[in-house]
This record gives sequence, structure tokens and C-alpha cells, in this order.
Amino acid sequence: MAEARAVFLEGNLFRHITVMALTSSVGLMAVFAVDFIDMVFIAMLGNAELAAAVGYAGAILFFTTSFGIGMAIAAGALVARALGQGDAELARAQAAAALVWGVVFGAVFAATVWLNLAGLAALMGATGETLDLAVHYLQIIVPSLPFLIVGMVGGAILRAHGDARRAMMATIWGALVNAVLDPILIFGLGLDLTGAALASVAARLVIAGTALIPIFRHHGGLVRPGLPEMSIAFVPIVTIAAPAILTQLATPVGQAVVTRAMASFGEAAVAGMAIVGRMTPVAFGVIFALSGAIGPVIGQNFGAGRMDRVRQAYRDGLLFCALFTFAMTALLFALRGPIIALFGAEGVTRDLILLFCGPLALAFFFNGVIFVSNAAFNNMGHPFRSTWINWGRHTLGTVPFVLAGGALFGASGVLIGQAVGGVIFAGVAALMVRRMMDGKAGAPPPEKPFDRQARLMSLMHRRR
Repeated sequence: MAEARAVFLEGNLFRHITVMALTSSVGLMAVFAVDFIDMVFIAMLGNAELAAAVGYAGAILFFTTSFGIGMAIAAGALVARALGQGDAELARAQAAAALVWGVVFGAVFAATVWLNLAGLAALMGATGETLDLAVHYLQIIVPSLPFLIVGMVGGAILRAHGDARRAMMATIWGALVNAVLDPILIFGLGLDLTGAALASVAARLVIAGTALIPIFRHHGGLVRPGLPEMSIAFVPIVTIAAPAILTQLATPVGQAVVTRAMASFGEAAVAGMAIVGRMTPVAFGVIFALSGAIGPVIGQNFGAGRMDRVRQAYRDGLLFCALFTFAMTALLFALRGPIIALFGAEGVTRDLILLFCGPLALAFFFNGVIFVSNAAFNNMGHPFRSTWINWGRHTLGTVPFVLAGGALFGASGVLIGQAVGGVIFAGVAALMVRRMMDGKAGAPPPEKPFDRQARLMSLMHRRR
């Protein structure tokens, strides 16, 4: 059984970030790729209502997944900081408590969403048969949220140890299960949306199991927390998780605004948006993964008081984001014809795909700036700053621009307006990070109250 240790305090930071981002993104993109394949299969059925239902359901699923991302951010930040401080026992205690609280919170959240599915789908613009199909699809998937959270938190714990490869493999195994079951259930058994939903549930179960096993085999395992330890752990976890969850929930709220605006242009526009929505994480999964990948690098060095390396890690993260976005945009532009043919897209659906595979993809760099900045906020003890940035970006940076874009340029204008808001708030986020790092220069990170509570939890485990 290997002993937990900090691996990011030495070595080339750009290399660390590149390896972590690319490795993490393979697993992440595997999951997104299966969602993309789901959309291809559903499109092959030739039913516009089915494709639109997946689009509406996707926005709500992103809402539930955001809860898991918030818990994963908290677990990763606390474990990475503990490792940077050289306290392996504390790291194991934080990991165990984050997993337990994640399951508890996830079950309550899933139940709340499940009881309000029809209202949520209708709020986003779904009506008639499309509404019924979206609710049916979600009724199957939403109860599996606690298992998804176990997988996401487990993956964050592995990345905090620098073990992005095993975190990647957990999601790859889940994606493979989903990819194998999709055609069997959707076409072989004729289950359509029900088959796609069941395949997703099976994948979540596999991800949860394969994320936990390496923690025990290679990283010292977990300590079993009792009620006193769980009570003590609640404060440090919620201190980061609450604003992180609020931060993540801003994204589906903004997406709901976009979906609602797009719905006014018809089912073809919603289907086009759904296709673009599935293509985005496949194309830019590396950038999505960058936030989780760079977090442990910043967290370990911040925990060790290495502000010079914290600054360099942030700069290298932005450089990596710029290089990848430019390369991917060029690839999308070259493949825009085959992509349109793959979906048999026509009319407004085709226009939206062409827009995404052109200049709009370049704007994703600014989303990357926000992702990297949020990772810095979360791992340096200021998680509410990422909350303000995300909510600002998905409210003030979305609603007026989306409405204006839709009024001026139709369905394409909705996506253009969404991108413009991202540019503005990326600049705000970068400025806030610079000021935060200037304020911490030359001094080790002060111990927060929740750090002291976490150490108490660690001591309690040692005495048992």
C-alpha cells in the first residue's frame, strides 16, 4: 500500500499541468463522447421530439451533475492541501468524510429534483410529447446521482494525489459500458430513450466502483469516520463545497436561459443547440478537465507556501488553454462538412453547427480562463469568488446578451450572445486572480478555522 505524498512541489509545472489535463480529459471526454453517440443514435431514429427531449433533459442533468462537481472540488482541494502540508492521515480523513457527505447530500438533492422533473422541464420550454419524453428519460437517470457523486469525488481524490491516470480509467470503463449498452438497448431491444437512460445508469455504477478501488490499493485507503469525525468534517467540506456547488449551479441556470431562448425558434433550433451542446465537451473536454487538473497543482503548492509556483501554474494553465483552443478550432473548421453530414442537419440546425465549427469555437478560450481562475479561487481559500464569477457570467453575462443576440440574429445570435458574455467575465476573473495572488505574495497561507477543525479530525482518528 503506497503512502500518500505531494508530487507537484517539484518538477516542471507546464508538464504537470499538461499531463494532468490530457490524462484527466481522456476519461472525461470518454463520458462526453458517449453522450455524443447517444445523440447520434437518437438522431438516427428520425424523431425530432426525441432529439429535443434529450436536449431539454441534458440541461437538467447538467444541473444535477453540477452538484457532484461541487462536492468533487471540495474533496480535491482539501485532500491536495493536506498532502501539501505533509499530513497524509488528514488527507485520508478528508477523503472519507467527503465521500460520505457526498452520498448523503446527493441522495437528498436527487430526491428533490426527481419530485419536480415535470416543472423543471416545462420551465425550460418543453411541451407536449417532448415534455413527456424528457421527464421519462430523467426519471430513470436522476436516482443514480449518489453513485455518480461517488465516482466524481473518488476521481477528485485520485487527482489530488496526482493519479490522473487511474481517475481517467474509472471514467473510461464507465464510458465503455455505456457505449456497449447503448446500441443493444436502444436498437437491439427497441427501448429508445429508455435504453439510453438505462445505459447511463449502468455506467455511473461502474465509474463509482472503479474510482474507489485505486484509493484503497495505491493511496493508503480511507479511514472510517464516526459521527464525531463526520460532524467535525462537515464545516471544512461545506465551507468549500457550498460555494463550489453554487458556482456549478450557475452554469445550468445560464444554459436554461439559452435553451428557453432557443425554444422560441422551434424544435429544429433546439435540436441544433443539443447537437452543439454534445459536441462542445467532446471537442473541448481537455479545457473542461483543466480546471480539475490544475486544482491539485495549485492546491499542493499553496499548502506548502510556494506562491512562486502557484503564480507560474496559473500562467501555464492559461497558455495551455490558448494553445489547445486554437488547435481544436482549426480541426473543427476542417471537419464541419462531415459533422453536418453525420447528423443530416438542415436549415437552422445546420446553421448552428456551422457557427460552432467556425469562429465561435475560438471563444471557448475565455471559458477556459474562467475555469482556471475558479480553480485558483477554490484551492487558495476563496471559493465564493468563483461563485460570484460564475453567477455573474451566467446571469448578467448571459441573459441580456442572449436576448439581444436572438432579437438581432435569430437562433445563431443566441449562441453568439452567450459567447460575448464569457469574454467579459473572463477578463474580470483574471483581474481578480491577479489581485488575490498579489495579496498573498511573500507570506505562507494562513491557517483557516476549517483547517484547524480538520486537524482535530485527523488527531481523533489517530487516537482511536
